[in-house]
Parts: sequence; structure tokens; C-alpha cells
Amino acid sequence: MADSSSNQNRSGKGWFDDKRNVKKIITTLVIICLVLFVSDAFYQKHPYFTVESVFGFYAIYGFVMCVALVLVAKWIRKFVIRVEDYYEKEHEND
Repeated sequence: MADSSSNQNRSGKGWFDDKRNVKKIITTLVIICLVLFVSDAFYQKHPYFTVESVFGFYAIYGFVMCVALVLVAKWIRKFVIRVEDYYEKEHEND
């Protein structure tokens, strides 16, 4: 009476290991983003700043800020990176 999901867990493969499932998730997210982007044209805006009235402003702003966040994080990584065995060196002195 075991279902297929419990069999997958015992074999070591998860739901995300199947490329078809990952493709379904990505496709669903792209469709949701496109629907939300297009829906921007169908409601009345009450912008505080003039630039907020541009079609798709929040989608474009969010995408640009997400990319900027990744690039800044890659830049900051150069300053905070540690060697691979950083924590193991402390235990060697004991």
C-alpha cells in the first residue's frame, strides 16, 4: 500500500531531480509573471511619483534591483570570503 512518493524518497531521488518537474515550475512562474505584467495595463494607478505611471514600472524596477543585488553580492564576496578550511584550522590547535 506504499505510494510512489515514498518509493522515490527511499531511492534517493526527489521531486526536483526530474527535469520535467523543474521545467513545469519554471514555465508556471514565467506565465504568472507575464500575467501580472500585462495586468498592469488594466487597473487605475494612483502614483505618488510620475515615473510610477509608466507601464510595467514595478516589474522592470524589481528585475533591475534583483540583478543589482546579485551583482553587489558578488562584489562583496571578494571582501568577506574565507578559505575552504577556515573553521577546521581552529580545531587543529586543540
